[in-house]
Amino acid sequence: MNFIKHRYISFIISGLLVAVSVFSLIRFGLIPSLDFAGGSLLEIKIDDSDISTQRLWEVVEKIDVSISQIQETGSGTFLIRIEGGKEKGDLILSGLQEKYQKVEKLRFETVGPTFGQELLKKALTALAVAILFILFFVAWRFHDKKFGICAILAMLHDNLILAGSFSLLGHFSGVQVDSLFITAALTTLSASVHDTVVTFDYIRKQTGDFSSQKNIEAVANKAISDTIVRNINNSMTIIFMLVAVLLLGGETIRWFAAALLIGTILGTYSSTFLAVPFLVVAEKMGRKK
Repeated sequence: MNFIKHRYISFIISGLLVAVSVFSLIRFGLIPSLDFAGGSLLEIKIDDSDISTQRLWEVVEKIDVSISQIQETGSGTFLIRIEGGKEKGDLILSGLQEKYQKVEKLRFETVGPTFGQELLKKALTALAVAILFILFFVAWRFHDKKFGICAILAMLHDNLILAGSFSLLGHFSGVQVDSLFITAALTTLSASVHDTVVTFDYIRKQTGDFSSQKNIEAVANKAISDTIVRNINNSMTIIFMLVAVLLLGGETIRWFAAALLIGTILGTYSSTFLAVPFLVVAEKMGRKK
């Protein structure tokens, strides 16, 4: 199949996805969790056989307190994430004690906004450092900066769409981003560049010097054809595991698994249908100059 001939289809699809992601990020933004925005954690134990997360939500929704998440951490034990300080936690605790006879406060912690800002800066710095290291490594490994630039463009494409996806999920479903989302974003960088490097390495081994080849589209097509099945099979083993975690893993890691799943799919797609076509376009533009 002539993948490179139809590269503009993938360019259009990616362009639309990026446009929607940018619009969503500008229009809706991301909803920060307590890790970034600050707030409180209240852990309680309720001695009631009928208690559940859903029943607890029904009770606390009647209290004038903004709650971002309720997690069941054990039998009758719950972790409540609150947008507020100790007075909000006491308000929830008193409201629950009116509803249930035995309510025990196990711990209460406050995450200040200063800590949240520091964590956000460190997360963004980690992303920037990872991108720079990958750029220099790929450029050095293939002795051509075009390889590094094309790999980075595919990676940025993946992370931008991932962020846009969570912006839409936040707007329509109230999904928040936390430190686990940053972990998923960094993992997406790895998933994206891994398959890209495999395909690029196949091009290098078959041609020696990509820029010396007259028919660069034929070389790129052969590289994609010989590696696409391997890349898809490799990614499917990860996707199956993430789908299982997404469906059965519980509330605590559900959106972390969703972020990894989106990133893995995007990384598999971009390494084949974006990175290599980008390389062909960049090589053609370089030859014209």
